[in-house]
Amino acid sequence: MNNASQEGLADWAGPILDGALTTLQIACLAYAIGVLLGFVGAACRLSRHAWLRGIGGAYSTGVRAVPELLLIILLYYAGSQALTAVTNALGLPGQVAINGFVTAVGVLAFVQGAYMTEVFRGAISAIPKGQLEAADAFGFSPWARFLHITLPAMLPNALPGMSNLWLILIKDTALISVIGYSELFFTIQQAAASTRAHFLFYAAAGVLYLMMTLSSNLVFALIERRVRRGQPQSQET
Repeated sequence: MNNASQEGLADWAGPILDGALTTLQIACLAYAIGVLLGFVGAACRLSRHAWLRGIGGAYSTGVRAVPELLLIILLYYAGSQALTAVTNALGLPGQVAINGFVTAVGVLAFVQGAYMTEVFRGAISAIPKGQLEAADAFGFSPWARFLHITLPAMLPNALPGMSNLWLILIKDTALISVIGYSELFFTIQQAAASTRAHFLFYAAAGVLYLMMTLSSNLVFALIERRVRRGQPQSQET
């Protein structure tokens, strides 16, 4: 590494770390909202009512069929134009611009919710029906049944899928760079372009993403070990 590269890395170290922090903020918020949407979607998919099953199926199937990049561009550009047209029609002058952070969280959460819907649906369907029937027999309310029976029983089956979706989400945050929002990948692009040390900065980005994913794997492994306490462990033959 030459002196110019060292100086460039030192100058950009602060903005890159800020970009990494922004990436984690976007990912955490989008993931939390996606989990909530996933529970709602799974409830619709498993509902007794056909119209709710139709809504849940349309949401999970339709959203998963559309690339995230297209949704980001649509919300950021077309969404801003649509909101501007609505506000102008109401007599409010000026333009409405959707914030890049809002776009990132909104689109990624919406997509995560669609995938979470199927993860949770499969995990809930794997719960032995006898447990749910016993909860109904004891007079559990729907919320109590979910909190004390469904959630603890589904988590061991859902966590591997949830872990995979989190890792995918961290990498998908790089798509936000197309709208010029200063998350990690966009900052790396700016640093590489200004210093011409492309290999150095893109390698640094790879290391940062790797650190995020490896630490995330450790956290999910600890959570899975905790929720599987008391369950029989499979042995390899």
